[in-house]
Amino acid sequence: MNLNITAYFIYLSITILIIVKVGKICYQNGNVYVAELIPNHMDLCQKLNQVLLIGYYLLNIGYCAMTLISWEKIISWTQLIEIISTKTAAIIFIISVLHYFNIFMITKYIQKLIK
Repeated sequence: MNLNITAYFIYLSITILIIVKVGKICYQNGNVYVAELIPNHMDLCQKLNQVLLIGYYLLNIGYCAMTLISWEKIISWTQLIEIISTKTAAIIFIISVLHYFNIFMITKYIQKLIK
């Protein structure tokens, strides 16, 4: 039995679920945050938040799909769980780093955007 196919399915299911859930939460709460930074430009706030969400989805889901080519052959169920856990933890770490990087960039450069 090829455990790699099973691992790919489980991994993609878990990571896409996490990415979509976190994306929705950040999108909803991001509207309030960006509106606070740019109080008189609601259209710009909505567009900026939509661009951030689309970029977030493309980057993270694309990265998840691209990591599949670097997996070694899985020969046991223990190894399957270990690899899925490690790869999922890496995706969660990347999501958190990107989130804080986006917050930093928006707060630092938002005034230059609206001028």
